[in-house]
Amino acid sequence: MTGKPGHTVWKRRGAMLTRWLHIYLSMISFVIVFFFSVTGLTLNHADRFGDQVHSVQEKGRLNPRWIDAKDSMKIDRLDIVEFLRNKYSIHAALSDFRIDDAQVGVSFKGPGFAADVFIDRGNGDFDITQTSAGFVGLINDLHKGRDTGHAWSVFIDVAAILMALVSLTGLLLLLFLKRRRRSGLLVAAAGLFMAYLVYLIWIK
Repeated sequence: MTGKPGHTVWKRRGAMLTRWLHIYLSMISFVIVFFFSVTGLTLNHADRFGDQVHSVQEKGRLNPRWIDAKDSMKIDRLDIVEFLRNKYSIHAALSDFRIDDAQVGVSFKGPGFAADVFIDRGNGDFDITQTSAGFVGLINDLHKGRDTGHAWSVFIDVAAILMALVSLTGLLLLLFLKRRRRSGLLVAAAGLFMAYLVYLIWIK
């Protein structure tokens, strides 16, 4: 008998803390969950939602001194990259800088975007192809973390942790609700079983 009041207080406090965590974690991650839900659909139905890939090809010439045809060590990488960024308003990250005997290849990649440049080492003439996958391609790459850099990779990790915490606190909150505990757990088990059936029948 002496242990019941303390147990009741602990249970009440635990329920209040779990409810508080669930509500505010849900609010913090609402936009994140919405974004990854929508992009999950656009990825799964890429044929319906995919934008048409748009490519633009141009020609140009840069300072021949930056492309020393005799000494590869004298090729001015920084000036070349900055020239291309400024001229074509490229904000994507530099993904590759290749030096061959006859040409230099420069590639920029970002979510939903790519730019490939081939420069003639003899005279500085170059061809540039910029490819854009549109808005849907952009958000799909953000969903996958493709060509998005370290900061977005960390953001995806944080988003995954937040969504896991929302799920766990929701489950814990259900355990504190005596009247709904059994039915809630049965629904959760049914959802898990349905997912397993889909895997067993159509995938395995």
